[in-house]
Amino acid sequence: MLDLKGVEVAFDGTVAVDGVDLSVADGDVLAVLGPSGCGKSTLLRAVAGLEPLRSGAIAWDGADLAGTPTHRRGFALMFQDGQLFDHLTVAGNVGYALRLQGESRTAVRAAVGDLLDLVGLGGYGDRLPRTLSGGERQRVALARSLAARPRLLLLDEPLSALDAGLRVRLAADLRRILTEAGTTALLVTHDQDEAFAVADRLAVMRGGRIVQEGATADVWSAPADAETALFLGYPRVLVGEAAEALLRLADRPVAREVAVRATAVVAAPSGPGAAGSGASGLVRAARLTPDGSRLVVDVDGIGELDAVGTAGWAPRAGERVVVRVEGHGIAPLGGAVPVGSGDVS
Repeated sequence: MLDLKGVEVAFDGTVAVDGVDLSVADGDVLAVLGPSGCGKSTLLRAVAGLEPLRSGAIAWDGADLAGTPTHRRGFALMFQDGQLFDHLTVAGNVGYALRLQGESRTAVRAAVGDLLDLVGLGGYGDRLPRTLSGGERQRVALARSLAARPRLLLLDEPLSALDAGLRVRLAADLRRILTEAGTTALLVTHDQDEAFAVADRLAVMRGGRIVQEGATADVWSAPADAETALFLGYPRVLVGEAAEALLRLADRPVAREVAVRATAVVAAPSGPGAAGSGASGLVRAARLTPDGSRLVVDVDGIGELDAVGTAGWAPRAGERVVVRVEGHGIAPLGGAVPVGSGDVS
């Protein structure tokens, strides 16, 4: 188990990582999620032993790693660009660490074959890296990292160099590969979808500090504050009377601050024959996407909300609509107090 206590890293007096406490249990994948410049890659490098600590401690299974050099920590670090050896074949890249460990040719060949099968590249052993796609190169880099049999795999934005569609597919594969290999991993990323797809637990980092940590689904459904909610992809945070009105519309206990996903707000044409009941609103903006329509609706008594349109309908700006609010995609924030539960000052 990896355990960080009060970890602080500074450069020329400027604190980059500020008092971080984190743990990664055996076999778990923890994602540290945050915007560029928040300190997450510096934290990863500190765990690897590449950055000295100003204070705090990093331990593995209770043993303090202070003074333990990078190459003796038993960790493997995978970068976003893979950093493959272009003069070696795929098999040569994957088997590199095993050869350094003195494994026999037979053992290396068998292990490389198993790892290439695991990452979906069986039969690619004789290929050179320059003949591979970006996604295939990252799979080779992952297989090479796993070949070292690390007790901890450190992943630094491993999918950020790939296009969006490939990132989504490879993130799901990365989760499967780490699970099947039983690998303990620490991932840093700025991509919310990647973190959600890959990790068991999520730590949100901002300004060098961890502002929220927990099971991935729990963090997603209950952000700690408005800034965290917006970073996690909630397009709107409502406060005061607007928050209370929306929660009443959703038949939820009212509170004074709530984050709302677009998928929680469903708009339909207004007028005779309109299905269901809800609040009335005016479409301020609308666009069609392959998955349906996306709208901004000025809802009476609430204000502007991002919304999705019902199937088969092409809304237009200026059109009156009926809005209903689903129970999912609504998150009263960590500091929100249900109205009537106590002092409201």
